[in-house]
Amino acid sequence: MDSSLNMEAEIQSATPPLEDNEGTEDSNHNGEAAISSALEREDGDSSQPPSISDKLLRMLEAATNWRPALVPVQTSDEVFDANDGAVSEAPRTKRQIQYPEQTQEFNSRLTKTGRRSLSHSISHSSTDSNSSGGSDAENLEDEVFLRDRQQINSKGNRDFCVKNIKLADYGRREIELAEDEMTALMALRKAAQGEKPLAGAKIVGCTHVTAQTAVLFETLTVLGAQCRWAACNIYSTQDEVAAALAEQDLPVFAWKGESEDDFWWCIDRCVNVEGWEPNMILDDGGDMTHWIYKKYPHLFKKVKGIVEESITGIYRLHHLSKAGKLCVPAINVNDSVTKQKFDSLYCSRESILDSLKKTADVMFGGKQVAVCGYGEVGKGCSSALKAMGSVVYVTEIDPICALQACMDGFRLAKLGDVVGQVDMVITCTGNKNVVVKEHMDLMKNGCIVCNMGRSNTEIDVTSLRTPELAWQHVRAQVDHIIWPDGKRIVLLAEGRVLNLSSSTVPIYVLSITATTQALALIELFNAPEGRYKQDVYLLPKKLDEYVANLHLQTFDAHLTELTDDQAKYMGLNKHGPFKPSYYR
Repeated sequence: MDSSLNMEAEIQSATPPLEDNEGTEDSNHNGEAAISSALEREDGDSSQPPSISDKLLRMLEAATNWRPALVPVQTSDEVFDANDGAVSEAPRTKRQIQYPEQTQEFNSRLTKTGRRSLSHSISHSSTDSNSSGGSDAENLEDEVFLRDRQQINSKGNRDFCVKNIKLADYGRREIELAEDEMTALMALRKAAQGEKPLAGAKIVGCTHVTAQTAVLFETLTVLGAQCRWAACNIYSTQDEVAAALAEQDLPVFAWKGESEDDFWWCIDRCVNVEGWEPNMILDDGGDMTHWIYKKYPHLFKKVKGIVEESITGIYRLHHLSKAGKLCVPAINVNDSVTKQKFDSLYCSRESILDSLKKTADVMFGGKQVAVCGYGEVGKGCSSALKAMGSVVYVTEIDPICALQACMDGFRLAKLGDVVGQVDMVITCTGNKNVVVKEHMDLMKNGCIVCNMGRSNTEIDVTSLRTPELAWQHVRAQVDHIIWPDGKRIVLLAEGRVLNLSSSTVPIYVLSITATTQALALIELFNAPEGRYKQDVYLLPKKLDEYVANLHLQTFDAHLTELTDDQAKYMGLNKHGPFKPSYYR
């Protein structure tokens, strides 16, 4: 990509003309996240046709014997706080949303270096000599030949590009295993396949290409959609799963270890297709949305909406909305309660141990660990390490999170005060330069450094690429950085997100996110004109609670029901929602 290009200029110049809204400060809700009050219709309001969500919930109710909340709820406007991703209640007044420095850093990294700079980004391409990917020969062969390799599936279809179509049988077995764990998504598929709520939808997706996302991909097609798929992360793709999708005539363009050029080429192959134009976007990090804005802005005339999963992609959408450049409605899946509470916390709690074992072969008992950040990811990592016998120090800037850490039994400290004695440093903040070279100069020999946050900016890896420091590649995702005096630290995944680069994410957690994504796509695609404006929305709480309820069935759990008197006393409908819309 042209390094002189500025992403903001590209987006602004490429954006299709919007309706004239000058002089209306409120026309785009001042860039704030518009809450899904559009979905919460008042009883007796016949001016709007029934929501597709209501229809789906009734079908699912019949299929699962659970009564979702289909009653109106009083909601309030909410504003997205870009500093920490929280949502707070606020009146509709003029408000300037402050975006962190990282957002601007995101622009320059994407355009100037051409590297991945989103929530699952990488610091160097797969052909870098210091990369923790596969062998140099293997990567070189893929980069030179894979895009030109003529592959064909058993049905004679060539509309795909994967590592090896012969891996399809192996991938199919993995997808079938994932289906067993993704109970809610399979229930949605079963209940709605006759209705075909996505008939006519042409969805272009850019997410991880794994067995779990394959279940989502295939569910969307069962519900009537046509889909084309690319990977949002160059290292997380499961090649056998991509092959299994291609064998089923599902156009997928992804393989593990893509180069930067491969990455954008795959995205382009999903969009630039003669006779096929997308009308929905499912994104994880904002790459697909950015590419369409940059290269094919005319396609937004037919796009009904965007569903975005990652916090970085949400930042971009809010930035566009505030600038009046978001020309279609979008649903923020990342801040759904079920996504935030489960994906970040429980996924991190389980995958951190697996990732460290697979990469560093470390024993946790008695180890001293510094966990930077005590948000949902930090909470998950800290509790897992504590349970294994590690001594855990927590660093935190937020006094509320810091107080939680203290009351959970962790020692609150500044990183500089403990970095010389700990055995591991794990970043979980989403910020930049949390661990810098000055910290690493103080670390003891053999200290393990890794990142579980949302991007590769937390550890200042660039400062380690100097002539005085030697890099020794040990194995995939493991490098030793050797100081002149012989001291070495162990850097995992080159500072990228560790569990996405080195391990797998629990299937059950991904089922929650995938179900929410599917419901968001259905809602946006079927919404009557005027229900959603050119802004960023959250799903209503009733859908959040319903996704959780579907997953409760796995545990043979039995919810307590309110009596009529109790519901009246609490001011609730006895079937929910049980929390206000601003609750996170």
